[in-house]
Amino acid sequence: MIDPPRPEAIAAVKACRTAGISVKMITGDHAITAAAIARQIGLTADADPVALTGRELEELSDKELIERVQHTSVFARATPEQKLRLVEALQSRGQVVAMTGDGVNDAPALKQSNIGVAMGVGGTDVAKEAADMVLTDDNFASIEAAVEEGRGVFDNLTKFITWTLPTNLGEGLVVLAAVFLGATLPILPVQILWINMTTAVLLGLMLAFEPKEEGIMERAPRRPETPILTGVLIQRIVLVGALLLVGAFGLFEWAERGGLGDAVARTIAVNVFVFVELTYLFNCRSLTRSVFTINPFSNRWVLGGVGIMIALQLLFTYAPLMNTAFKSAPLEAGMWLPIFAVGLVAFVAVEVEKLLRRRAAARRSRGAPDVGAAA
Repeated sequence: MIDPPRPEAIAAVKACRTAGISVKMITGDHAITAAAIARQIGLTADADPVALTGRELEELSDKELIERVQHTSVFARATPEQKLRLVEALQSRGQVVAMTGDGVNDAPALKQSNIGVAMGVGGTDVAKEAADMVLTDDNFASIEAAVEEGRGVFDNLTKFITWTLPTNLGEGLVVLAAVFLGATLPILPVQILWINMTTAVLLGLMLAFEPKEEGIMERAPRRPETPILTGVLIQRIVLVGALLLVGAFGLFEWAERGGLGDAVARTIAVNVFVFVELTYLFNCRSLTRSVFTINPFSNRWVLGGVGIMIALQLLFTYAPLMNTAFKSAPLEAGMWLPIFAVGLVAFVAVEVEKLLRRRAAARRSRGAPDVGAAA
């Protein structure tokens, strides 16, 4: 008699191991049975030793167990106390442990683990109460799918933060530059409010619908202490913020010295912010890959948001009611060229920066000297 593993569980174990997730089996079954099932699902190779039994676990000290658990994938005839001890041994090395279980004897380990996952169909009430998550289908493949979905959500959150911070940085720098130089403010508070409210909803929010990138389950797990914004992303934020400062403040001063008036100059500065954010949005669809490798229609929300944002910006510039409310003024056709130029420069600068970092990473992987790595 045999209860064969589900085919999707075999694929899920393989996907987890590719993603750098170590999968271990802890069961009360006989060691021979546990080892046979482990081989079927790809958890161990045919040449691997049989499972470590509960009796053998009893003979190991805490220090020995911590070392042994790192290199053992199957544990058989394990008692509830030993399951708890195994979770604690893994956590002692700083590992994030997700524990699955369905019985009362699994409750202590489920409670101790970083992420307790109980079975919703065959699980006991005690196991469900002790767990952080409950699987409605009792399928290990659902855990792998949850990890993939979580990575996608975290990616999109990071993309949004990386996209939105340069705007705030640029706005602050422009105001500070005007104050220190004793110049007229390039953007008014009501115009800053317009930029932040419209772009955050119509542009930044669309990154939440960005599909998961290829190879997302081939990355190594992210360490919990790693900050959301790495040094690379902080440098990119500073780069785009500086371009906003130079572009918006520079064109504002150009318009002022050309005698175009405060309203026209400020309208140009506001449009610089919006169009740099618009082009930078496409950069942020991937934080590492070139935007030209991404299907432009894979996220139609981005295209829709960009279209609406452009329409609103035209109203901001040319509608009399908006001119009155936001102190803006109509622009002549030729005035749009430098605005578009700043947006294009920002777009190209970020793509070049990503290209240089990819090449530097490729050189490091080949062991070559890292020369001229990045801007």
